[in-house]
Amino acid sequence: MAKVTTIIDIGSNSMRMVVMQKSSRFAFHLVNETKARVKISEGSYENGGNLQEVPMQRAFNSLKSFLNISKSLKSRKIFCVATSAMRDAPNSKIFVNKVKNELGLDIKIIDGSKEAYYGGVAALNLINANNFITVDIGGGSTEFAIVKNGNIEHVLSLNIGTVRLSELYFSKGDIQGAKNYILNKLEELKTCGYEIPEIVIGIGGSIRALSKIVMKRNSYPLDVLHGFSYDVPSNKYVFDAIINAKNNNTLKVIGVKKERFDTIKEGTFIFNTILEELNIKQVITSGAGVREGVYLTDLLRNSNCKFPSNFNVSVRSLLDRFEVDNKTSSYNGANARKIFDVLKPIHQLDDKYRTLLVIASKLHSIGNSLNFYKGNDSTADFILNGLNYDFLHSSRVTVAHIIKFSKKSLPMQKDITRYRMLLPSLETMQWLSFMISLNLLINNDLSSPKVEYNLKDSKLCIDMESDIYLVKSELDKLQMPKGIKIKIK
Repeated sequence: MAKVTTIIDIGSNSMRMVVMQKSSRFAFHLVNETKARVKISEGSYENGGNLQEVPMQRAFNSLKSFLNISKSLKSRKIFCVATSAMRDAPNSKIFVNKVKNELGLDIKIIDGSKEAYYGGVAALNLINANNFITVDIGGGSTEFAIVKNGNIEHVLSLNIGTVRLSELYFSKGDIQGAKNYILNKLEELKTCGYEIPEIVIGIGGSIRALSKIVMKRNSYPLDVLHGFSYDVPSNKYVFDAIINAKNNNTLKVIGVKKERFDTIKEGTFIFNTILEELNIKQVITSGAGVREGVYLTDLLRNSNCKFPSNFNVSVRSLLDRFEVDNKTSSYNGANARKIFDVLKPIHQLDDKYRTLLVIASKLHSIGNSLNFYKGNDSTADFILNGLNYDFLHSSRVTVAHIIKFSKKSLPMQKDITRYRMLLPSLETMQWLSFMISLNLLINNDLSSPKVEYNLKDSKLCIDMESDIYLVKSELDKLQMPKGIKIKIK
């Protein structure tokens, strides 16, 4: 695969582009994301599905700009896919040929199953979950992918979309007709023969807009959409408020942005009907969708479209980009695991915290290149937004705070107040803070010393192969949780 790759997704309502840059075999990061609300399907559903001249011209002009961006970023490979509006349109070849002849770009019109599959691939690899159903609401259709035990079992596309239903029902005030239409289409999903999981991974602009409002209404402390999770019953009032809004002023008060006024009611109505009919209790928001799925399908084409086990693309990408020394990073990770395991009889933390401690230990030094004297804070701030994929929000915040508190003193309650709904208990954070601080102290001179740990009567005995003055001289300054003492041989 080319080092820099562009993926363009021509949807019924919006056209989006992402540009990805590889940093190693499976690692990559986003270098550009551009969106244009071209509404290529505007007026089509009232005219036999045929694309109209003005929307096609908007899309063509936007593609020219997208290609300029791609060229400037030295992209060597371009994928361009088109979905519902163009696969429904009898005259789609007119647009496809115009783009090919005048811009030199090949548009691949994908069927609904392939579109659903791409969404499933994106969610499977970039969201921390193994059992879920994706719901991707677009302008012309809605796609579903059922994932069980980390495998895509079934994909389905239904002609349920915001623009489609707006032109066929909502513009005529036929709300009940719209609901009956959705319920009738959903029968195909309900009778597909596969058990529908209780968790929805929400994809698409309407669902992301809803999640932003839910975040604001709940005073959510982390301003990150990808991976944001909420329970449906306690936030049902947000759905109802949008669906029942009388005008745009009401939508604005609720928190809807102006660019979403034209589709948010239809999108919310569709999503609410799906959640009710499938009895869904939890939604996880995905910032990734078809575009990322197209990219990953190519990147992972020789590994069944899945990352290797125990591989995290965000961690690897950060280590690549900040050029963290592999030897030091690996040592810090392995040493963190040793310390966690030997102290487990005392701290009794869940093994998930071992994973987070190892990640924090590996990534600890990336902030030094931003500001050496504030390295801990710089790293913590960066990680809050930099661990983009495959992390729960609680895990992301915990890793950031483990690094932030990797110093001689333990954190206090006031230090974790802002993110209290996403962080574990103060006692847990103090143990994690102590363990990473001890870990980094052991490798203070970056020599990766050989160390053995033993626990005897709540005393951690550290047997170091070499006598390192920097370690011994600083150890007595290290604040420890209650019930633990340290002795260096």
